[in-house]
Amino acid sequence: DHLLTPLGHGPAPGPRGEAGYFVICPAPPGPPLAGRLRPWPVAALVAFALRPIASALEKLAAHNLTHRGIRLNNVFEGQRGQALTLGTAWAAPPALLQPALFEPPYSAMCHPAARGDGSIADDVYALGVLLLTLALGHLPLAELDDGAILRRKLEQGSHAALAGEERLPPLIADLLRGMLAEDPEHRPTPTLLLDPGVARSRRVAARPPRRAQRALAIGNATVWDARSLAWALNAEPELGISALRSGAAVQWLRRGVGDAPLANHVEDLVRHRMSDLPSEESRSDAMMLMRAVAIVDPLAPLCWRGTALWPDGLGALLVTAAAEPSLVGNLEELIAAEAIGNWAGLRPERCDLPMLRREARQNRAWLATRGLAGGLPRLTYLLNPLRPCASPLLADRWVVRLADVPAAMEAAVAARPGTAPLDTHLAAFIAARGDSRMEAEIANLGKASPTAADVAELRLLAQLQLRYHPRPLPALAGWIAGAAAPMVGHWFHRPSRRELAERLKSLVQAGQLLPMLALLEDPPGRAADAAGARAAAAALLRIDTELHRIAGGAADRSAT
Repeated sequence: DHLLTPLGHGPAPGPRGEAGYFVICPAPPGPPLAGRLRPWPVAALVAFALRPIASALEKLAAHNLTHRGIRLNNVFEGQRGQALTLGTAWAAPPALLQPALFEPPYSAMCHPAARGDGSIADDVYALGVLLLTLALGHLPLAELDDGAILRRKLEQGSHAALAGEERLPPLIADLLRGMLAEDPEHRPTPTLLLDPGVARSRRVAARPPRRAQRALAIGNATVWDARSLAWALNAEPELGISALRSGAAVQWLRRGVGDAPLANHVEDLVRHRMSDLPSEESRSDAMMLMRAVAIVDPLAPLCWRGTALWPDGLGALLVTAAAEPSLVGNLEELIAAEAIGNWAGLRPERCDLPMLRREARQNRAWLATRGLAGGLPRLTYLLNPLRPCASPLLADRWVVRLADVPAAMEAAVAARPGTAPLDTHLAAFIAARGDSRMEAEIANLGKASPTAADVAELRLLAQLQLRYHPRPLPALAGWIAGAAAPMVGHWFHRPSRRELAERLKSLVQAGQLLPMLALLEDPPGRAADAAGARAAAAALLRIDTELHRIAGGAADRSAT
């Protein structure tokens, strides 16, 4: 209830025949709240906004799901006096479309595609902003852009930044103090929000951040507390590294903020970095900055070379970053350094450390996989199970399942004869969606020997047809026949070569790849052909030896 729950999803053609992926939901009960803002009375806020949405969040939390899309244009209202309905979720990366106003600061500071699933506490935060907006009848901080809203939240705290100067009903004001808490562990659960009186009485005291006596300038940022320092270090990574290496940040933490233990921790980190080898300069600086941010602000996300992300947002970020070469390079470095595992080790009480370290090692192994089907493309498909194949050959098709690959390749090769059916993206997609039985063929793709690579490619295509598409594939069979010409030429016996070529032509019409592969490989036939070639070579050697002996005895014969 109170949620546009998906009824179905999958690839289908769009209105103009274009490829697409669709999530089908019930129709909303009315227009979104964005177009009809008005001040709501307290009783209506509790009955028609707080309790219905908290009930939906409670059910999502019971299934370990989050919504991550609570905002004005994704919450719908029917007639007055009816409960609000949450709009769709899960049709885009989590929180991708969320304004900074509705996101906790440690999510808002991330790349929009890398905010991750988060926790149900992040939805409670967004619900708190929604309640505040409906109580006021207008958006708070509407005059500020997302960057300015984020800075204000970090400097003042979310509650003070959003509701500090507003006159609110006591019940709503008390609820918002908990719902907009900086630490997600301090926010009330959806179950608790179902009884606003109990939720109102539950307050968790949070120590306000220490404010420095004087500011620290890092680039264009003026820093007054540790949280703002962590944000500035990531926002200006080069200047942040300079501030750490010069000792300016450490001295400011010790003397300005008066936090000697934190300053000592950061100082030890910088000293350890200075002992690294010069050859590791670039990566070590990035690792030092990431560790410094995590130490200074344990609530902050992972920060790497100016990009902030939560670990479960890495997959979506890899897809988004495909068009940004510099960001792709930074992410490759992050994965190769197992930065996620190192970051998790600095905050084990706030994450599943063993799982994140295991995933970081696995991601590094996939990234290091060599060959046509390895590297970043394969890792991207592994981390995004619904990502369609990005091969240019399939540009007009939305191929998500491995079972759809043979038919799509057949149509593509038929439309463009002579095109090689397997490229890097297709090989990586098949590798990511396949199983261990395909691993041997996939590992042989792109081998140094053209013949070995061709055989592996043909064997892989034959396996795909056998397991997923038993119908004929004449276009692919024709391509195989053309690609097999050099393999046929490796046979020594000329009549066998002619017979093999004729049989291949007849099999092309049937469109079955496995018989063609069996014909081309044919270990007994190749062994017999090789044995015949060796026998012929031996016979030729005997003839040449005899001719040489005859030629050498010509003088003796003349004398005789």
